[in-house]
Amino acid sequence: MKLLHSKFKLNGEAFSSAEGLKERANHLVEKEKNDEPAIGKFILEWLDENNFITVKTSGSTGIPKKLKLQKKHVFNSAEATVNYFDLKENTKALLCLSSEYIAGKMMLVRAMTAGWDLHTVAPEKNPFESFEDNFDFTAMVPYQVFHSLADLHKVKKLIIGGGAVSRKLEKQLQEVSAKISATYGMTETISHIAVRPLNGIEKSSVFMALPKVNFTQNENNCLQIHAPEISEETVLTNDVVELISPTSFKFLGRIDNVINTGGIKVHPEILEEKLSLHINQPFFIASEKDEALGERVILIIESEKQLQLEDYSETFEMLSTYEKPKKVYTTPQFIYTETGKILRAATLETI
Repeated sequence: MKLLHSKFKLNGEAFSSAEGLKERANHLVEKEKNDEPAIGKFILEWLDENNFITVKTSGSTGIPKKLKLQKKHVFNSAEATVNYFDLKENTKALLCLSSEYIAGKMMLVRAMTAGWDLHTVAPEKNPFESFEDNFDFTAMVPYQVFHSLADLHKVKKLIIGGGAVSRKLEKQLQEVSAKISATYGMTETISHIAVRPLNGIEKSSVFMALPKVNFTQNENNCLQIHAPEISEETVLTNDVVELISPTSFKFLGRIDNVINTGGIKVHPEILEEKLSLHINQPFFIASEKDEALGERVILIIESEKQLQLEDYSETFEMLSTYEKPKKVYTTPQFIYTETGKILRAATLETI
């Protein structure tokens, strides 16, 4: 396992040794702008004598926590992505995600171990604005992709993670020349372990496993991940899936979000995907108690304006009786994680 490839470049600068890169990293730690301190700190951590790195979860599905990941597993994860997307040495890549979290850290690891020419920018909504040149590869969150649609011609291969890609955004990506994929993964799986092509002739609604990854389900139809190259234990998830094969699945939603309304189970994530073509503001589906139904579906929208059910009567016509929201709530500002995911429970508490 080689932690640093001899051809690695950071913002155009090559390094003759690990010591030279450490020196550059120490300079970055002292900076006060963009993501540079986090980048410098992680480079130093990757090159230190420990056999592990420490990462923190985003907190979107629970209390944020710190995890120790074995460097050999992190290396294997990076290598899997490099091989899957054919991103060998001299790949010109853009890091535009925060290096405080696993997605940004993994871009650095892939670059350092595969010998990429890595360029960095603050994790802003349109990272391509800072560059005239083109890139071979980058990773972004849906929010960034939405605000970068006019500039996506500047990259050949793009992976999207950190949140669901709405049906509206997926439709817009059909006109983009870049090869774009949605990814499935979490901090515990050291970034993504499955990929779904979003455009081109390979476009699919099914997530396909990366090499040496297999799936099963538990009694609640939640995904179980078997990936010995990145985790010595089976990774148990709260994600309900339709298992297509041992290496493929369709994502349905999180089991802790499922709404049981009148004995019918409604997955908010599926409902949100249907509505995403018709609702332009940030929104999500939740539930509240109902004497007759047990739970009823409600729509939560980020808006300064008070909205009513009548405002969405035409939109809701495409939904089944049990799927149709029975009430609309608005709030001027959702509560988000540092990585831009909506904290549903915390936001509901404010309403």
